[in-house]
Amino acid sequence: MSHHPINLEDCFLTRRQMLSRVGMGLGSVALSSLFGESTAGAAGVAIDSKNPLAVRQPHFPGKAKRVIHLFMNGGPSQVDTFDPKPMLTKMHGKALPQLLKTERPTGAGLKSPFEFKKYGQCGLEVSEVFPHVGEFADDLCVVRSMHADVPNHEPSLGLWNCGDGRLNRPSLGSWVTYGLGTENQNLPGYISMCPRGMPTRRTKNWQSAFLPSVFQGAYINTESVKVDKLVEHIRNTSLDMKQQRRQLDLLHELNERHLKERDNDSQLEARVQSYELAYRMQMEATDAFDIMKEPEWVRQAYGDSNFGRQCLIARRLLERGVRFLQLWTGPGQPWDNHDEILEHKKLGESTDKPIAALLADLKMRGLFDETLVIWGGEFGRTPAVELPSPGSNAGKQRGRDHNHYGFTTWLAGGGTKGGYTHGATDEFGYAAVENPVHVRDMHATILHLLGFDHEKFTYRYAGLDFRLTGVADKASVVHELIA
Repeated sequence: MSHHPINLEDCFLTRRQMLSRVGMGLGSVALSSLFGESTAGAAGVAIDSKNPLAVRQPHFPGKAKRVIHLFMNGGPSQVDTFDPKPMLTKMHGKALPQLLKTERPTGAGLKSPFEFKKYGQCGLEVSEVFPHVGEFADDLCVVRSMHADVPNHEPSLGLWNCGDGRLNRPSLGSWVTYGLGTENQNLPGYISMCPRGMPTRRTKNWQSAFLPSVFQGAYINTESVKVDKLVEHIRNTSLDMKQQRRQLDLLHELNERHLKERDNDSQLEARVQSYELAYRMQMEATDAFDIMKEPEWVRQAYGDSNFGRQCLIARRLLERGVRFLQLWTGPGQPWDNHDEILEHKKLGESTDKPIAALLADLKMRGLFDETLVIWGGEFGRTPAVELPSPGSNAGKQRGRDHNHYGFTTWLAGGGTKGGYTHGATDEFGYAAVENPVHVRDMHATILHLLGFDHEKFTYRYAGLDFRLTGVADKASVVHELIA
């Protein structure tokens, strides 16, 4: 009788392995379905565990293939940027007849201190806060009838970025990367850039939640121009590439053995992938984030500001196949001007020229038609002046409070209808009254432009088929925004 060498690994079983080998193993099968260990959602988005960022096809051919989200965190005022209100000017200093419940006490009407001008053949009215963006009026699809749920930053940021203002849910960028993968396996598929720290709600804005962690956003602090500071630990100062590869191969072998013993756990697999991505990024990211490789005239067009550098880096990353980019105007809430609305002019000066340069660059390089550009904040601001209140207003009475009832977002490129204005707020700019568009409607429209049916684009977790647009409130694609 022949004898085989004893394999010590066969002599020990983990609890999960023991359960799977006896009758109770049926229970573990049921549990795996409840806790979402499958790597494919009900929509049929099959993820290759060996290459989870591989390019995947949407439900139908999408007009957009990539996204840049220009997030004006804090809540820019619609009546001071893209939604002029002549009646508000007439009622300046007077009590407004239509008052909605606001977060803090408000007073009389406050006219915009900025002049508006018509741009393009469409005649879009844009304030002096965004004169360079105004030059692209015929490319903009302006939605003046946006509305959200509450006038608070955290839940409104959660709603805009993740589709839910209360619970931890995957971000829009994570959903897009989960659905489409990315065209460059040497860079993250989803990158979020913010200078000098993080915005309100921090990493929850770009979280993957119950989606595999490989789809979460990679945060980049864009305050520095040096690549080594932009991407922490981008270079290994102790080992060369060959030595690192040998080290990673050994680690990969150990992780693969560990992975098999744990039934291909998705979190462990994501960690393995992150090691590999970090190794591959050393060459690709060093080149992609180095804007000094751009001609001087290009750098001058974008401007030497934090947001200007972000826009230029974003264009370079798009060219290299990154799927989703989110650009924040700064930490905290820069547009949250409770005390002095004139601060909007300074914020416009730091973002207007870079955005215009980005739009022009995308068009020049043939990327505009397949790149969806989104501009906006988590909500708008009141047309009435905010009255002094503890911890919020210093008493100048030239600022505006939060307003979720009506605000403006614009889209450009990616199959949207240029030179078009959708919906309207009332005569003072308080609330959306014509063709209102909820944030979830905007999400449904964004997914449609990318080729997804938002009702079928799901991920099974804890026995439920979750989706970005939720199930409690009906979301609808706004077809009028699509060219």
